[in-house]
Amino acid sequence: MMVPVRCFTCGTVVGEHWGEFKERAREGDEDPAEVLDELGVERACCRRMLVSHKDLVDIVSPYQ
Repeated sequence: MMVPVRCFTCGTVVGEHWGEFKERAREGDEDPAEVLDELGVERACCRRMLVSHKDLVDIVSPYQ
C-alpha cells in the first residue's frame, strides 16, 4: 500500500524519504545503498522499510 510514515522497529520517520528514493533508485540508475546514504538513512531497519516496499496503491484502488 502506502509507504509507512515511521519505521516499524525504531520509530524513525522514513516516509519523508520515499519520494526521492523512488525517483533516484527505483526509476533512475543510482545504487539504492548510495541513495540511502545520501538521504541520511543509516539504520538497517529503516533502510529495509524503503528497499523492500512495494507500491500497491494503483493495483488495489479499483477494488475499493
